[in-house]
Amino acid sequence: MSQTSETSQTDTTAPPSAEERTGLGVRHALALLSLLWAVALMPIVSMLSGNAQAEIAIHFRTTQIAWFTLSTALAGTFATPFVMKAAALYGKKRVIVIIATLGMAGDLVAALSTNYETLLVGRSIAGIYAPAAPLAFSMARDVFPRRLVGPASGFLGGSVGLVGLGGPFLSGWVIDHHGFRGALWFMVISTVVCLALVLAFVPESPVRETRTRMDWVGGLLLGGGLTAIVYGIGEGTHWGWTSGKFLAYVGAGMLALIVFVFVERSVAHPLLPMSILTRRPVWTVLLATAVAAGAINAVGLLTQLLALMPNIPGVSGGLGWSATKNAVVLAPMSVTTIAVAVAAGALARRIDPRILLGLGGILTTVGFAIGSQLHHTVGEFAVWGLVVGPGVGLVMAITPIMIIGAVSPEEQALGNGTQFLLQGVATTVFTQLVFVVMARDGKVLQGTQFYLDSGFTNALWLVCGFCAVGAVLVLLTPRVKRLDESVVGQAAG
Repeated sequence: MSQTSETSQTDTTAPPSAEERTGLGVRHALALLSLLWAVALMPIVSMLSGNAQAEIAIHFRTTQIAWFTLSTALAGTFATPFVMKAAALYGKKRVIVIIATLGMAGDLVAALSTNYETLLVGRSIAGIYAPAAPLAFSMARDVFPRRLVGPASGFLGGSVGLVGLGGPFLSGWVIDHHGFRGALWFMVISTVVCLALVLAFVPESPVRETRTRMDWVGGLLLGGGLTAIVYGIGEGTHWGWTSGKFLAYVGAGMLALIVFVFVERSVAHPLLPMSILTRRPVWTVLLATAVAAGAINAVGLLTQLLALMPNIPGVSGGLGWSATKNAVVLAPMSVTTIAVAVAAGALARRIDPRILLGLGGILTTVGFAIGSQLHHTVGEFAVWGLVVGPGVGLVMAITPIMIIGAVSPEEQALGNGTQFLLQGVATTVFTQLVFVVMARDGKVLQGTQFYLDSGFTNALWLVCGFCAVGAVLVLLTPRVKRLDESVVGQAAG
């Protein structure tokens, strides 16, 4: 697909202004903080969802609490290819505004719901704003001068740590004082804030593709195929892993993806050019980062259930903590995540990003292995959290930097969007498998699914395995440009 930039990026090619020589500058600082909120929106919502899920499961007496978060992930997976293509054609800021507005409508439906089914409908609609994060990451390369791309990308990647530090305290206060309804309404507020900040302070990206048609057929095949596979895996426990229904959904999804490949090779303006995925530096980076980040995202729901579910001997192996206590316990891990993520943005200018990503994978693998055995007291949580925190910071900060080094500026939105899509699929599949493992030793009481300590232990071992796979996949990745090489090349081009 032919791709061009309609407007030159003067911030990255012109001599630096006095403001740029003396510091970040008010304009860039406000833009960075606004993009930070866009990146943090889904983690904030995920934090609220994770802390609310135990209360929601008991309130609605459901054994299907996994779908409270998975429905959002499914919708985000389906929407991502359309959103990223639209951003490349019409502008990233414009598309963020549109999907945030649609997502806000979903948040309102969820907040006003009176039954579990309506709640899931609202959370599904809200999933439309999930691709705001990769759009914000790709904008960092477009709207900041080259000397700030690395620190800005690291800062945005470290937003998971900022959310991990402040989010639990905030969501703990909301849930402990206002219940899950308060959490649902805070999701509405968070989306409104994101929308307002982007409108007020973020400039539109000048990078555009040549104006072409939207590939609706390709998008439906890709999004529909992935959704069918994820949904089939999600229901596999209830249908049976060898049942006709399970095989039909997964088989139909696989068939749709195969047809998608042939369609994309034949259409004039494909949604996802196969040329980008056949380049080894690109597909290996996408795969390694998707698995590593997907594993980290999946474990969040596990640890929140472990901390917040009640402790009922023989029925529930939860710790019975309040959401606020859980926030206090996780604070040290969040601090180390933030510190390492910010440092990683600067280190990526001098060190091969593969080394940093691989180190993150090793630390998370070791940390979750320790956590599988030590997860019963505050002290035990602190021990493995201090190992996991730096690993999470490295993975989240280096992921967008690896994408910057693997693709051209015009492919940035496409690269980030593809990585986010694969990461969403990995997160959804890993999360569902975690719930499957936990439920094997679980109990159902008064219509609510509870989980025993053995289930939590086995699930943490499973996540440990996912992180190990992500670390190994880094070995397949050829050298990509360091951040300083990438932005200098961008300026020269």
